[in-house]
Amino acid sequence: MSSLESAEADQFDLPVLGHYIDGNEVAGEGRACDVFNPASGQVSKRVAMADAEAFERTVLAAHQAFPAWRHTPPQKRAQILFRFKQLLEEHADEICALITAEHGKVLDDARGELGRGIEVVEYACGISELLKGEFSKNAGPNIDSWSEFQPLGIVAGITPFNFPAMVPMWMFPLAIACGNTFILKPSERDPSPSVYVAKLFTEAGLPDGVFNVLNGDKETVDLILNDERIQAVSFVGSTPIAESIYQRGTDAGKRVQALGGAKNHAVVMPDADVDNAVSALMGAAYGSCGERCMAISVAVCVGEDVANKVVTRLENRINELKVGPGEDVSNDMGPLITKDALNRIHSYIEQGLGQDAELVVDGRDLVVPGHEKGFFVGGCLFDEVTAGMSIYTDEIFGPVLCVVRVKDLDEAMTLINKHEYGNGTCVFTRDGETARYFSDNIQVGMVGINVALPVPVACQSFGGWKRSLFGDLYVYGPDAIRFYTRRKTMTQRWPASDRTEKARFSFPSGS
Repeated sequence: MSSLESAEADQFDLPVLGHYIDGNEVAGEGRACDVFNPASGQVSKRVAMADAEAFERTVLAAHQAFPAWRHTPPQKRAQILFRFKQLLEEHADEICALITAEHGKVLDDARGELGRGIEVVEYACGISELLKGEFSKNAGPNIDSWSEFQPLGIVAGITPFNFPAMVPMWMFPLAIACGNTFILKPSERDPSPSVYVAKLFTEAGLPDGVFNVLNGDKETVDLILNDERIQAVSFVGSTPIAESIYQRGTDAGKRVQALGGAKNHAVVMPDADVDNAVSALMGAAYGSCGERCMAISVAVCVGEDVANKVVTRLENRINELKVGPGEDVSNDMGPLITKDALNRIHSYIEQGLGQDAELVVDGRDLVVPGHEKGFFVGGCLFDEVTAGMSIYTDEIFGPVLCVVRVKDLDEAMTLINKHEYGNGTCVFTRDGETARYFSDNIQVGMVGINVALPVPVACQSFGGWKRSLFGDLYVYGPDAIRFYTRRKTMTQRWPASDRTEKARFSFPSGS
């Protein structure tokens, strides 16, 4: 069934979510997209797809709000962010309920997602310190030089379905704190958290037009990329789309950071605490139904003895997973986001079997009583996986963990370094020399030592290497300040008023 103009949706009087433009909710007109409850498999509402008129209205609001916001003192911007942070915490239950209803992840996972997003808001509250420039007195004879960081103007964020609260907060709090105005294009699959959060930002005192939410699909993305008034674009999604957006955006003269796909490996060494490693692998592989760009999807076991122990323990633990609707806090894993995602997982499992991988745990036959039409699949585990298999090379984005057996650490690192993605990785070991060698030489952007999901804290920055990131700067943290501002350097000198100086034809120097 097509999500656009579906016959099923037309049979019901479903609410239609619009946009948030210039400090107000705006009803959408024309095309709309179905929003599903993944646990039931039923359409819960519809979301408007922005047309050219809605887009123009949004850009105009952001353009008109920019001059005043740019000149608002950073300390006053920080005060609004402090109030915004407080409101996010006060309304956490409502936000997390929206995440679970539209994405499907369990409530505890939604709370964790929102918490990590709030951490970025908290970091942005220090914008007065973060925007401090540099000053050099007497850089030359009676010459002073200083730099400052000025906002770009209108910037945009295009975000994925898997973190409908956290990933937008990787972008807009810091962009706005730097003095920009922001247009967010969230995923059409779970758009409600973004609109709800935008209303809270207005309640916190943010001026109208500074933060806008424009719901849409590819047509909206095209409008963003083609509009010369939008100075920068941040994107998180699949690698093919990330590469396309980076190319199109930079060709149009925009600043672009585009985060793409991942295939994250966890290396289990012979000296590792296997029980703790397996516990970490369970959460990293099956949390959020594997729909994370930092999910561990490959366990690289060093030595047959380690591999046998890991596979046996994983098999037992996977069979104990509680899978069901996300609002039931006793569940470990919820559904996948769509029926298409479910079919894709089934397809990859068939490919793995066809390429002679050993399917140790098959989650395809899972049935959740009362939710038979939900997009559920149980945890899956493959053993005897090799580098030439599609289940190894491709980002599956589901609860499928592959075990690869290697002889030593060098073979494991060669395997990881040869992969096209370089987002995250980790090693489980009790040996400091091994950990240091691994972290120093692995060709991956984010590395964990006995930490399966090494997502940097808000005061650092998040990003991968190779085809996991297109652009020079990571998201949030110090890199975000550089991404959302331009450096301007001033040099000044005040000549004596009682004499006229001779012209100098040599290039100026500090001497």
